[in-house]
Amino acid sequence: MNRVLLTASVVELQPLRYTPAGVAALELTLEHESEVQEAGQARRVNFQARAIALGDTAHLLVDTPLGARLELEGFLAATRKGSGRLVLHIQKAKRSFSGSGNTVV
Repeated sequence: MNRVLLTASVVELQPLRYTPAGVAALELTLEHESEVQEAGQARRVNFQARAIALGDTAHLLVDTPLGARLELEGFLAATRKGSGRLVLHIQKAKRSFSGSGNTVV
């Protein structure tokens, strides 16, 4: 199974574009920071990752402000066939804004 659950902040948001097939695509750079338990020890985790949202999810995330925290669900795939680099494909997202509730997209 290839399923990723991640909480991260948006640090870069590319302009909405369309694939040759006419599907909306939104590329993001995410930053994650947390502490996890590994082998009985606390480990600090901090990384940036590339992500992409397609279709309706792209349209719903296009106005996400930089710094917004997202709770994401999706899967990992190679950036292109034969590549060892991975990108998170966002299938579901929940974001929260200061002063308002969460929005599920």
